[in-house]
Amino acid sequence: MGTTFTSVNPARPSEVLGTYPEGTAADVDTAVERATEAQQEWARVPTPARAEVIDKCGAILAARKTDFSTLVAREAGKILIEAGGDVQEAIDMAHYVAGLGRAAWGETMPSELPNKMGWTTRQPVGVVGMITPWNFPVAIPSWKCFPALLAGNGIVLKPSEHAPTCAEEFVAALLEAGVPEGLVNLVHGHADPGQALVVHPGVRAVSFTGSVPTGRAVAAAAMATGPRLVSLELGGKNAMIVLPDADLALATDGALFGAFGTAGQRCTSTSRLVVHRDVADELVAALTVRAAALQLGDPTDPTTDVGPVIDLHSAERIDGMVRAALDEGAQATTGATIVELDGCEGGAFYAPTILRGVERTHRIAREEVFGPVLSVIEVDSLDEAIDVVNESEYGLSAAIYTAAIAPALQAVDQINTGIVYVNAPTIGAEIHLPFGGTKHTGNGYREAGRRGIEQFSENKSVYVDYSGRLQRAQIDNRPPVEGGE
Repeated sequence: MGTTFTSVNPARPSEVLGTYPEGTAADVDTAVERATEAQQEWARVPTPARAEVIDKCGAILAARKTDFSTLVAREAGKILIEAGGDVQEAIDMAHYVAGLGRAAWGETMPSELPNKMGWTTRQPVGVVGMITPWNFPVAIPSWKCFPALLAGNGIVLKPSEHAPTCAEEFVAALLEAGVPEGLVNLVHGHADPGQALVVHPGVRAVSFTGSVPTGRAVAAAAMATGPRLVSLELGGKNAMIVLPDADLALATDGALFGAFGTAGQRCTSTSRLVVHRDVADELVAALTVRAAALQLGDPTDPTTDVGPVIDLHSAERIDGMVRAALDEGAQATTGATIVELDGCEGGAFYAPTILRGVERTHRIAREEVFGPVLSVIEVDSLDEAIDVVNESEYGLSAAIYTAAIAPALQAVDQINTGIVYVNAPTIGAEIHLPFGGTKHTGNGYREAGRRGIEQFSENKSVYVDYSGRLQRAQIDNRPPVEGGE
């Protein structure tokens, strides 16, 4: 038997959820071969029939939502209400994508020649390699797998080593819904199977969600041995602007949820609070009281407000970034410590942390923390606030709180991110709108919404000439203009 690894509960690492094999390049070969064989038959299934299978999977997930939610809480550390939201996203995505099975997949266009038609359609790419993170262990696989299946592809999924059990259960639901054997394949492990997957000659598209450094390596390797479609969803350094006329109670609620929901471990988490100096004292004071009162604990306990970060290594990394910020001159109004909890021995808990006095040049203001840390940057105007938001190398999500329409629309127009919220936090994307970012956050593709199908299919232009004679488009097929040279 080969090397194995275990998946544990980050709140109680002594609790093992499962033991899984470390995948190898040979395992990837087998998975791609199986997916390739099954895909050829699947691509011949009418798209509406493929959609029915996806819709059935959504029904299965809905029927087992409580069990799936508890599993997400235990394996990814998300509190129950957030774990339920993770599963609900997958349910909603299934039904939404199923609806696209009877929607338009292309456009018809007039020809410049008589008795000729032109239209576009989409065709599957073949086999898609997917690498998914642990922080949305059901939702993100659904964002990728459902559109890829609808488009007629086979799949090899390499989930995070921190969430293999959720991936196993998700794929089991796909098979129960009627996805053919061999069409969706799981390969578990750490870096090695992922590296083998993105360069495999039988993989025609790669979809990756994770960190910027890993995403760059994935893209470079995939294209060096390509050509392939490569879609990247990477990090964020998301900011919330609060202007003096904002509803501060609403802004407090939004910043609290945006910064500390999922223990700050969302790519869209609110990491920077860019607040006008006139209201900074009041807002930070309110946030400090609320953050200090948040209950850390077992994510399966309904009274818990904030669960663990994914492991102790992450807690120590977060703490190191906070210590560096304090050394640079920031002050912690609350938190700034690893927490040990009775009943959760060995759990990876970090106290919700607010840092004031952060300068836009500080490391904590520029690098993704991926933990429950909110950096407060004070500004004197909306223009300065927008400059602070835009100077980040990331461009995923941003928010502005204001009671006036003009500054809200100015922010929407001038902020360079893929998502902008007005009077709502930087988290909370809905599945029927495109999701993705600009700059180093991504490479132009979008997940979810109608555009989610694009990373898993290719355009095909079709011309039908029924004139019965040779017609020549786009060449000299018109008489010269009178008086022309």
